[in-house]
Amino acid sequence: MQQAAAIQAPHQEFDVKAEDLDHEVWLSCAPAAIDHYWSGAPAPSGRHAEARLLWTELALCVRFECRQAEPIIVSDNPQTGVKTLGLWNRDVCEIFLAPDKNELNRYFEFEAAPTGEWVDLAIRNVGNRRETEWEFRSNMTTQAALEPGILKIAMRIPWFDQIPRPCKGDEWRLNLCRCVGEDPDRGYLAWRPTHTAEPNFHVPTAFGTIVFT
Repeated sequence: MQQAAAIQAPHQEFDVKAEDLDHEVWLSCAPAAIDHYWSGAPAPSGRHAEARLLWTELALCVRFECRQAEPIIVSDNPQTGVKTLGLWNRDVCEIFLAPDKNELNRYFEFEAAPTGEWVDLAIRNVGNRRETEWEFRSNMTTQAALEPGILKIAMRIPWFDQIPRPCKGDEWRLNLCRCVGEDPDRGYLAWRPTHTAEPNFHVPTAFGTIVFT
């Protein structure tokens, strides 16, 4: 089944924090189903996830709720004070965000793990080359909770010069992804499958749309 091409992010008057993981405000946000692999093949139900988004005057917030039917793959010594490069090699939820829908080759990647570890990167595609700003810092915050069979992860991404606060009705491009498990059965799930030969989320032309309402 073709994944939906757009998701609505409602505006909230109060400042939602990453710690507000179980706040009732999330019930007013429509879920985006993350239930297919990057290839477009359906993923088993034990790996399904959904994401909900909202925005405030201060930040973009995203909440993932993932089915967790297998052991989590995380660091034995997590460091949450600095970004963890290589986090994508373990269990993680990701959002790819292109604020200028007319410049898809410029986008941002945000990741959060069950341990609270995080990564934020600014990326530009130049021809067949990907330029990554490894020192990029968004001041994102994260929160995670692991319950029997369920993993919840939230990210709060503040507005700033490179990711300016939108107006109601604005449309940006994005993708929502989950990495789960370990080789040889590691799963790379995407809200909008990228249909590449090998697992690859860095395909901005495959991104869907976020509508700020």
